[in-house]
Amino acid sequence: MKPPPLSLYVHLPWCVRKCPYCDFNSHTAGNAAPVERYVDALLADLDEEAARAGRRTLETIFLGGGTPSLFPPAEIGRLLDGIAARLELSPDAEITMEANPGTVECGSPAGYRAAGVTRMSIGAQSFDDDALRRLGRIHSSDDIRRAVGEVRKAGFDNFNIDLMHGLPGQTAGSACRDVRAAIGLEPTHISWYQLTLEPNTVFHARPPADLPDEEMVWEIQDAGGELLTSSGFAQYEVSAWARPGRECRHNTNYWAFGDYLAAGAGAHGKISDRTAVMRYRKPANPLQYMQAMEAAEDVAVMGALSEPDLVFEFMLNALRLRDGFAESVFCERTGLDAAVLAEASQTAIGKGLIERTAQKIWRPTELGWRFLNDLQADFQRKD
Repeated sequence: MKPPPLSLYVHLPWCVRKCPYCDFNSHTAGNAAPVERYVDALLADLDEEAARAGRRTLETIFLGGGTPSLFPPAEIGRLLDGIAARLELSPDAEITMEANPGTVECGSPAGYRAAGVTRMSIGAQSFDDDALRRLGRIHSSDDIRRAVGEVRKAGFDNFNIDLMHGLPGQTAGSACRDVRAAIGLEPTHISWYQLTLEPNTVFHARPPADLPDEEMVWEIQDAGGELLTSSGFAQYEVSAWARPGRECRHNTNYWAFGDYLAAGAGAHGKISDRTAVMRYRKPANPLQYMQAMEAAEDVAVMGALSEPDLVFEFMLNALRLRDGFAESVFCERTGLDAAVLAEASQTAIGKGLIERTAQKIWRPTELGWRFLNDLQADFQRKD
């Protein structure tokens, strides 16, 4: 099995405050996260990840959270220097860092750029201050604009704005106001994704009363999509829109079933060798994670994917891509024959949700794109 491209995900798990919709492994720390101790733990973790990588080259790094911008530039620089000392980096490696507008202090983006970050992702979510309040966000719309200004001033020519839609009380008109506001800040990339009520969140336990219904959500998606397209953004993934050549390389590697190393509390990784595709994860609790790293324990919980799981996980990711995927990529990255893909697709083909072109490209039909969750579920293992 030919090794796919390799990325690195680093999880920085603390936030000032937990948002009611968030199901990520994030923990409230205010401004008192143990950043130096945690970076020490990450560097110990990266020693193991370097051994896992062998001589393979990293194409991308993603610093996610949590709120990575709670970590000062000096610690981000120490982390990135440590990565470069342990792993081979591509000369044009994409290094993305997530930042929340409420925690980007004046001058910090310049420090992050000097530390080696090449791409920023700003968690705006909305430009409606009432919507931000209801989402539990700690920033305002003015904070978003200030943060983008500082990112530009720091010399970043590649940055993403995260937006949510399907918000309480939202209409197509108010959603498009958010999209226009984001476009007006001239990002190279906009992630525009639907609010979902995930288990183990406050919103799941106590849903907002005025969430848009399914038809309104579809109207929002249509109206926002037309606006983004007319403004020069192309949809390349279900929730991702980019200027030409500015697609997020790190996330695209996920969706194309590439490999990725994982460092940090609760981080998940995937690594392939000639015989198997392995998934692994790190302990989710930050204190337990740091203690394990300090004790030099290899705490990765690993397991090989079975054939049915390989098919499902590949399709779960690759079907998110607007243009679909080449049959040859499925074979290269799962180690399975094309006949396995054809057999697994029969149900979805019968429903008119997926198609195979004459060029051996598999992609959702328009019906499949609209009902993507149903299409993905057709590939789930049924015991």
